[in-house]
Amino acid sequence: MVVGRVSLVIGCVMVGFYSAAFGLGGSLFTSIGTVILPIFAVSGGLGGAMVFTNDRSKGVLEYLVAYGLSPRRILLNVLIAGLVQVTIVLAVGVSAGITTYLLSGNVLTPALPEALLAYTFPMSYATVTLMTTVGVFWTSLSSPRAGMNSPLGVLPMLGVIPTAVGLVVALAIPSHAVQIVLGDELVVVLALVSLLARTDRLMPPDRLLSPA
Repeated sequence: MVVGRVSLVIGCVMVGFYSAAFGLGGSLFTSIGTVILPIFAVSGGLGGAMVFTNDRSKGVLEYLVAYGLSPRRILLNVLIAGLVQVTIVLAVGVSAGITTYLLSGNVLTPALPEALLAYTFPMSYATVTLMTTVGVFWTSLSSPRAGMNSPLGVLPMLGVIPTAVGLVVALAIPSHAVQIVLGDELVVVLALVSLLARTDRLMPPDRLLSPA
């Protein structure tokens, strides 16, 4: 959280602002706001990947592996760090959206919690996990020299693209919007599971040695 504090603050500010704005729009928060939330949530989940990249370049991972910590355990720790940060961003966004939604005189209907539980939360966690996993594997397989080949610059885009594509397609075909966004969510989950199943192959212990 300390290393990724800038992205965390930006994510909280952005998600709080847009969620509050959609909350004022009443039904817009349920229909569109809950779908857009994952786009902003990923911006707050970079801390884990940043620490992993820094630790690898400084030889910290080499030390951990030498003392018996498996690559899977290291990956799990990085993912947990990212998910904790995303939980903070989501808490800010959902709180801001629901607060302005209720203060605007709207009545809480079952559609809102259903949208949050069926799409917003799982899609946010899935895209951040996918983004972080890609970043960790990319860093593990690359041979960084003097800050080169770092994936951190493009990771937010990798996290945003799945949600953005699903949203654009859903808006283009509103009659099948629910099926499209849920299908998009399923694709992300399947891609994530496929990558995690290849952890030993994409994150070999010998690639966690310091580039120095």
